[in-house]
Order: sequence, then structure tokens, then C-alpha cells
Amino acid sequence: MSTEKSRDGAGRGSGLLKPLIVQSDRTLLLDVHASGAGEARAAIMPFAELEKSPEHIHTYRITPLSLWNAASAGLSPVDIAAAISTYSRYEIPSGILESFTDTMSRYGKIRMVSAISTETAGSTEAAGTAATADTAGLADTLFLLCQDEAIAREIAAAVSLGKYLQPVDGGSAGGGGSVGGAFSLRLIDRGTVKRELIRLGWPVRDEAPFVKGEDLSVGLRQTSRSGRPFAPRDYQVDAAASVYGDGGPGTGYGVIVLPCGSGKTVVGMTVMSLLKTNTLILTTNVAAVHQWIEELLDKTDLEPENIAEYTGVSKSVAPVTIATYQIITWRPDRGGDFPHFRLFRERPWGLIIYDEVHLLPAPVFRVTAELQAVRRLGLTATLIREDGAEDAVFSLVGPKRYDVPWKDLEGKGWIAEAVCTEIRLDLPEDLKIPYAVAAPREKYRIASENPCKEDAVRQLVENHTEDQILVIGQYITQLESLARLLKAPLITGKTANPERERIYAAFKKGEVRVIVVSRVANFAIDLPDASCAIQVSGSFGSRQEEAQRLGRILRPKGGKNAWFYTLVSHYTVEEDFAANRQKFLAEQGYKYSIQHWAI
Repeated sequence: MSTEKSRDGAGRGSGLLKPLIVQSDRTLLLDVHASGAGEARAAIMPFAELEKSPEHIHTYRITPLSLWNAASAGLSPVDIAAAISTYSRYEIPSGILESFTDTMSRYGKIRMVSAISTETAGSTEAAGTAATADTAGLADTLFLLCQDEAIAREIAAAVSLGKYLQPVDGGSAGGGGSVGGAFSLRLIDRGTVKRELIRLGWPVRDEAPFVKGEDLSVGLRQTSRSGRPFAPRDYQVDAAASVYGDGGPGTGYGVIVLPCGSGKTVVGMTVMSLLKTNTLILTTNVAAVHQWIEELLDKTDLEPENIAEYTGVSKSVAPVTIATYQIITWRPDRGGDFPHFRLFRERPWGLIIYDEVHLLPAPVFRVTAELQAVRRLGLTATLIREDGAEDAVFSLVGPKRYDVPWKDLEGKGWIAEAVCTEIRLDLPEDLKIPYAVAAPREKYRIASENPCKEDAVRQLVENHTEDQILVIGQYITQLESLARLLKAPLITGKTANPERERIYAAFKKGEVRVIVVSRVANFAIDLPDASCAIQVSGSFGSRQEEAQRLGRILRPKGGKNAWFYTLVSHYTVEEDFAANRQKFLAEQGYKYSIQHWAI
């Protein structure tokens, strides 16, 4: 009997086959039951993006961005061809490897350096070596070097780059004659130019130097101040090392993708301990600022006077300063300057950490452009941006350096096993006609605020008497009603920060078992004992939001499950949006059961 015929639906027998199926549309199908599946996954992750990971077949896609990520990490088309050929079950489609070569060859055709001359303009090695040493300060001008004239002419003709680039002749470049294919740009336009070029299909090899930053001794404790043994986990060490690299050209910047609850803050602290320099940390809200401060004091040897908060509440600066995106992007009027941008010049920063980098507000991409001269680390649970600006993260923060599938960490006990359930509820009879005649946006709100959800929430809370529960929603009137029903505290964007932190502290101590919370729960709050989340409404079909909300309950629970419920009105547009939100969970390998409740 052939191997193919012996296979059944559970994948038995697939161990006799190679694990990878390569398709001509640049998708890779990984048979997780096949022999060598783990090795194959490790081999393709540096150049392919995970799209779906249900029970049996995981889907990866190779995109220009994923190939440029690979090229920036030092992989070549030969490396990718070897990985695919080693694990491919069938013959590789004609021409696909050649297309990878064409795409990857674009990376490095344009280089950004701090100085050029007629001798070094054509030499990657010479210019790169001169341009990557740490310096106390940088010149105000950088240079783009194009590998050939055709690329230079394309760039010169690009309207979007016209105001940033100036052609360079030999005299202005410091050499004795003309320098073909070179342009000058201002230091402050470093990030903007890189982003415009990647939109044109030309990712830049950035070899301009980083400022060293002021030295700061940062060490990790072996025993935390709270008295618990502490050591970074193996994947946290590997993630930090992937950004730190060897300290040479092309290292010291990038993005780490790890699940919520897996300790991304520890990765940030580990990078700080490697670089030992003044550090600016940008995060999503004041609660997250305070959590960073608590973690730094607990797990590093930094003293309180070394750490400062820069928010709407307190505007202090120290060798380690934690600020919110909101304060950085605040300005008195739409056309005005960003007054708090001065924070970026308050100290000689040697590292900037972008927490929840997938949530970077668009203005931050602009106002932090000149910070391309500083080493930078992006931390996130998902690189999904609903605005499609993943290329901006690549250009302004750095390429993805490290990620781990959520289910891998769950299998090792580093995050809790989650049970995900969608509960469908009928609309009451008196709302069916108003729903039928409503405008599209109003339909969504009527479905989201289905009053039957209140009884469902009450029943779920009663069913989970041993769990600490977050009830999460979008609409404040709905949340206010639920808070009254459950006699639970309510946190919204209008809740003062001291009151928020008082409620969070009571929840952590077990004095409060249920919290009703608005979209502020999406962003960097650390509630390690939360084990059940009930989602009553959300931001249409946001997969990003689904990732953040699930992440609130994934801290390990000593072998206990985490429970994630989504309440959806049956036969409404809410079902369609819920399907898109579930896509993220399916991509991460989570099963989603569907129940119909009659209330």
C-alpha cells in the first residue's frame, strides 16, 4: 500500500512524508504531523509569515516584506532555496525560487551611509565599515548610494522623494569628481526616505551610524526585589540576542513578536542590560508606564532615581524614561508643532523601546523620524496593523528579528491554554424591525448592544465562580449597564489614572473578582490573575483587538485553562465581523467553538 493511501484524517502515516508543500502562489503548507515538521517550521520562519495554524496544516506566505526581513537578517536566496528544497514534499513549482532571488536582490541595491567619496561610493564593504562605528554625535547630512544608474534615475523621478533628496556631485561628497547614483538627505528625513523607498519596492540597507548614548549600568537580578528567583527564559534571551546581534553593522534594531503574557517586558530589560545605555521607553498609557517602572525596579538593579515618568500626570526625565505615545503626539492644534518632541533631545539616548509597536500612532512615525540614529526595539504580540502600515514599522523601527507561535509557548507552559467560545444570541422581537431598517453602522450598534447579552454575561459570571473575570466592550452605555448589573467597577478612557490603578490593584489582590472595562483593556495592562474574558462588543472586525483581548488572560495559571467568550447577535452583521476577528485566533492555532443560547 502506498504511503499516500495509508494516511487518514488525523494525519497518521504523514510522518513518512516530507512536511512542506510549496505552491506557486508563494504559500507554504506545513503538515504538522509529518516527520521533521518542527525543523521545517524553524527553517522557514525567517522568510515566511504565518497566516493560519489550525490543527493539521499550517499556512505560511512568502511576501516581499518577509523576504526583505530575511535579507536584512543575512539570509540569501541560496539559504531559502536550501530550506525549501530540504523539506518540500513535491517538486518545487517552476520559477518560484528565481522570483525570490529577484525580490531579495532589491535589498541592498540602495545603501544609506554617513559619508561617501569617489573611492568608497561603489564599495559596500568600505563605506559600510566607515559608517557603522558608534559616534558621540552625527552629521546633519546622510547619503544614499544607488548600485546602478537605472535605480538612481527611478529615485530621481519619484515625486514623493523630490523634497527630501538632492543629487550629489564629487565636490559636495568629499571626493575629487562626480559620484554617480548618490543623493544627500537631512538626518531628520532618514526614516521618511526609507519608508518612501520601500513603498517604491526598494528597501534600504541602512549603514549610517548609531549614536552611542550615555552609558548606564543596567544589570538583571537573580532574585527579584519581590523575593522570587528571576532569570530570563530561553526564548527571551534568544529574542534579545537577535536584536543585539554582534554589535556591528545592521544590528541594534528590530522588532520582536511574542504573545501577550509571554514577557516582552523582560526582553526589553534584557536588551537594556546588553546595551547599558540611557533608554527611552514609549508605551500606550499611564498604567503601562507604571507597570514598566514596577518591573524595572523589581527585576533590574536600577534605583528609583534612575527611572522617570513622562506623562500627562508627571513630566520628569532620567537615564531611563517611560513616556506615553499620547503625550508625545499631543499638540495644541492640528497644524501646530509637537511640543513634547523635545523629550527626544532631553538626554543622549542610546536605545528607544517601542512597546506595543503595532499600535504606534501615525504621527509618531513622523515625529520620531530623526531617531533613526538611535538603537531601537519594537515589542508586539502581532504585527497586524488595521491601517496596513507594516512597512512603516519595517522602515522606521526595523525588521522582524524574532517570533514564536503562540501554541508553542502554550505547549511549554509559558502561557495558559485558552478555550475560545462564541455564544450566539437572538435579537429580541422588538429590535428585529428596527435592526432591519437601520443604516449599516447603526445595525452594528444595535447588534452589539443586544440586551440579551446582559443575561448571558450574568450567567457566565455565575458559571465561573473560581475565576477572575474581565467583561470587555466597545459602547459605554452598555458597559455602564453591565457594571450596575454585576455590581462591578467600571474602567473607561475617562477613568482617572489613580482610580484605574486602585481598581487594578484590588483585582490583583483578589478583592475584586469582576471588572467591566472598555477598549482601554486592549492596551498593555498587566493583570496576571485574569483567567476569563467576556467580550460583549468590539471594533468591528479588528484582528489586532482580538489578539490584545485574548492576551489579557494568557498569563500561566498553574495548569489551569483560560476562558475567552465572545457574545454575538445571531443573524446580524455582528456575525460577519466576528468571523474576521476569529481569523486571528485560527491563525494562531486556537479552536473556536460556537454555541447558540436561547435567553
